[in-house]
Amino acid sequence: MPIKIRLARHGKKFRPYYHVVVADSRAPRDGKLIERIGTYNPVTKPATIDINFDKALSWLQKGAQPTDTVRTLLKSKGIIYKNHLLKGIAKGALTAEQVEEKFQEWLKQNEAKLNKELNQMSEAKNDALKKRLAEETKIREARAALYAKKMAAEAPAATTEEPEEAPAEAADQAEEPQATE
Repeated sequence: MPIKIRLARHGKKFRPYYHVVVADSRAPRDGKLIERIGTYNPVTKPATIDINFDKALSWLQKGAQPTDTVRTLLKSKGIIYKNHLLKGIAKGALTAEQVEEKFQEWLKQNEAKLNKELNQMSEAKNDALKKRLAEETKIREARAALYAKKMAAEAPAATTEEPEEAPAEAADQAEEPQATE
């Protein structure tokens, strides 16, 4: 019976959420499974991968074949590398201490790489936010300048209207006393 480690889809439309499962390769995608060994959520940034390391390693050693996507997930968690190192022990090329040392070194390198990627993502997000804020500030300043220009244009018109009316009123007042005499 060929055994596969593959993804079983769950979640809503356009919001996928996957279970990493061990199943008979002849069973339907979301059908009967042998064991659920983890989850994968590609919607989050970065994608959330939660796999039981020991169970996945055990199934790989028993001969279960991962699909391409699951192989990528297992590589990112180091399960494929650990399986490779354990095969080296079986062949006599490595000792258990060497395997643990190499694996711990790989974990440190992988952790540093992930932290670097997270920092780059957060910096890119901050840069985009600063850029958007600068653009909004320019727009706000342009609107304020336009408003100030409009108000300045209206203010002289209002001041020029008042002096024109004032002499006319003075002339009316001056004419009235002459009419009464």
